Amino acid sequence: MNKNGFPPKEIVLRLREQYPPGSRVELIRMDDPYAALKPGDQGTVSFVDDIGTIFVDWDCGSTLGVAYGEDLIRRL
Repeated sequence: MNKNGFPPKEIVLRLREQYPPGSRVELIRMDDPYAALKPGDQGTVSFVDDIGTIFVDWDCGSTLGVAYGEDLIRRL
């Protein structure tokens, strides 16, 4: 993380390469006590923003983003 708490540009670019729009992913862990998502939930990547948040259209209807350094997903 850089001094403002965000990942460096190189990491954001790597995330965009690893998780392009349309990629299918599975949730491993989400560090959000209010999220209705649970490990094993699957979805489709919509985009990665400039701070490395991976936005996913979850199959359950949620559109909650995956926070870099806090949550964990894997590409299917």
